[in-house]
Amino acid sequence: MESTISTTPDASDKATSGVYVYCIIEAAEPRGFGKIGIGGRGDEVYTVHYRDLAAVVSRAPLQVYDPTRENALTHEHVNEVVMIDNGFTPVPMSFGTLFKTEEDTIEFLKDTYDALRDVLQKMKDKLEFGLKVNWDRDNVLAEIEKENEELRRLKAEIESNQQTSTYFARMQLGRLVEQALADKSDAYVREINARYEGKLTFKETGPWPPYNFVTIRLQLERSAGV
Repeated sequence: MESTISTTPDASDKATSGVYVYCIIEAAEPRGFGKIGIGGRGDEVYTVHYRDLAAVVSRAPLQVYDPTRENALTHEHVNEVVMIDNGFTPVPMSFGTLFKTEEDTIEFLKDTYDALRDVLQKMKDKLEFGLKVNWDRDNVLAEIEKENEELRRLKAEIESNQQTSTYFARMQLGRLVEQALADKSDAYVREINARYEGKLTFKETGPWPPYNFVTIRLQLERSAGV
């Protein structure tokens, strides 16, 4: 559920914390997303605004963040809450994006406003999915051997002359096999799954924010992070 919040960090918190940015969304009104911020303190995730854009942020210890499993999962979880639970289309920020103050964050939004607006318009209501394909290597190799006469000949020569087969011949066979596998992989990608039923398995991941479709390059010269 979306909620409207007002957050005013006290002086001691501001002195020891920065503003960690997870993503950018289109939102004119303040939003809160729960106490799910990075850093292990249970910081509230909320929005910092410039015009109709908002940075989804939390207060976080002012430090360089290592991409540990816990930190990476927290970063991704916030983006999932924003995208899936609240229906926003986010422009995801790189892991570890941290500004010293909210004013620096607003300056960043101001400096990159046109580029961010353009990306948000293009990505509106779109989700990213990943597709992982695995194959049975032994099955594919057997098929390659049937198709490749040179590979069959070289393999037979090596197997029949175990004592005298050269290192060069074995290296040549290895290169032939790897190249044939690469060629077969490209061919599978170009074809449809039905033709290779039983040889390929598909695993879908997502939905994700559009990480691989946002190629925006942002200059942070006026917004100092750590």
